[in-house]
Amino acid sequence: MRRPAGRRSGSPWTPWLYLLPALAVLGALLVYPVYQLGLISLLEYTQAQVSGGAPTSFQGLGNYTALMEDPQFRQVLLATVLFAAACVVTTLAAGCALAVLLTRVRALPRLALTLAALGAWATPAVTGSTVWLFLFDPDYGPVDRVLGLDGFSWTYGRYSAFALVLLEVVWCSFPFVMVTVYAGLRSIPAEVLEAAALDGASQWRIWRSVMAPMLRPILAVVTIQSVIWDFKVFTQIYVMTGGGGIAGQSLVLNVYAYQKAFASSQYSLGSAIGVVMLLILLAVTLGYLRLLRRQGEEL
Repeated sequence: MRRPAGRRSGSPWTPWLYLLPALAVLGALLVYPVYQLGLISLLEYTQAQVSGGAPTSFQGLGNYTALMEDPQFRQVLLATVLFAAACVVTTLAAGCALAVLLTRVRALPRLALTLAALGAWATPAVTGSTVWLFLFDPDYGPVDRVLGLDGFSWTYGRYSAFALVLLEVVWCSFPFVMVTVYAGLRSIPAEVLEAAALDGASQWRIWRSVMAPMLRPILAVVTIQSVIWDFKVFTQIYVMTGGGGIAGQSLVLNVYAYQKAFASSQYSLGSAIGVVMLLILLAVTLGYLRLLRRQGEEL
């Protein structure tokens, strides 16, 4: 007996059975550490408790209250949000512009640009940060000599240090955006773009009114990924500013949490900062996805 056309066979639980191994791995590698992070953030957990010299006591929201009353935490939080926003916007702009460029150049330049971008993407963060430090070195760096800024230290001032780190973060992040958006651009029918060009639309208008709406699901993915990456930047700041700059003027939340947890042995405060970062990223991601769903986009 033949099955009715259009009717799916199998149990509705079949997809979940296929996902079960991956969910088990995620549960072990993600859910349990997050649970421990949240638990420690509710305790008094310093070096004294780790070594057994003092009992562990429940603090409730006391660690979070201490963070909110700390003016340095508020300053670092604001700096992190602004720095991450600048990195995300710059990375998306550079990646999308180069993706469009890839569709307009010949095969050999496209291959060269793609290989160069993938080389930047594959470079470890420590290596890339060290190379950028050398390029902008006040004594031996070629960039200062070309710009006529001999002896200028980019990592001494707060804003110049953040600008230098931003350039390095964008340099190692834009290839992901470029490759992903380029793949989406190649899937757009050429007839649609030709029709827009025949109607007299400029290149900017074609991107804004034709390409961007059709690429919105892809742009949502690269935007969320960029927000997560750039908000939790650690290596570049730690290496290029020597752990946060002079008097902590170049700190971001990830480095600040590291200092609290491991430099000061205040593990509970470091965990509380980690929970705050997690909640901020969840709020931004869910808010962005909700905005897309309101606009009728399927992800």
